[in-house]
Amino acid sequence: MRRIFRMLVRGAALLVLAFYAICLGELVALRWINPPTTAVQTERRLAALWHRKPYRKRQVFAALGRISPDLQHAVISAEDGRFYQHHGIDWLEVQKVVDKDVEQGKLGRGGSTITQQLVKNLFLTTNRSLLRKAVEFTLAPAAEVILGKRRILELYLNVIEWGPGIFGAQAASQAWYSVPAAKIDRDQAARLAAILPAPLRWKPDHMGSYSDEILRRMALTGW
Repeated sequence: MRRIFRMLVRGAALLVLAFYAICLGELVALRWINPPTTAVQTERRLAALWHRKPYRKRQVFAALGRISPDLQHAVISAEDGRFYQHHGIDWLEVQKVVDKDVEQGKLGRGGSTITQQLVKNLFLTTNRSLLRKAVEFTLAPAAEVILGKRRILELYLNVIEWGPGIFGAQAASQAWYSVPAAKIDRDQAARLAAILPAPLRWKPDHMGSYSDEILRRMALTGW
């Protein structure tokens, strides 16, 4: 019995090491190569097949220079205001989340940085769990070192979900406003950023209140 247990533990450890090796190898490749798909995109496609629903993926990769600065700033203001100050984990935000969870006696929002969300999109799924959070915490600092801020933001803006089958800023701009990502204006940018917490349920035109808050945050940071 002990021998079997040791073999299972050793096998599990090898699987974990293999997973991290693959992830780190992919991060290195992503310095130069744009990902053809992500774990979340695969999850959506499989879910559509399982429920026998039609699925059409819309995604066109756009270099960061071809994405409106207003949209870049709106997403940072909405999702990770300290993006340029942390190294993958925003410990100030983590402390706020922990304090709130302790106060309410339950697990609440994740407080994930843009880097953590990129890791989730690339390698994990949307299912919330402590295991997923642990993987995010361990891979995010590595992503910061390997990719750097500019590439992280570029990848993030190109792989995140902005509606059913809509991935990336270019597809989102075309789908919601019929313009390329480079032409998105300040109000449109705030509304697009506002739906990121629930892109399968929310629509930009219905996000007036939250988009106003995002615009306020942008103004406070000089954007």
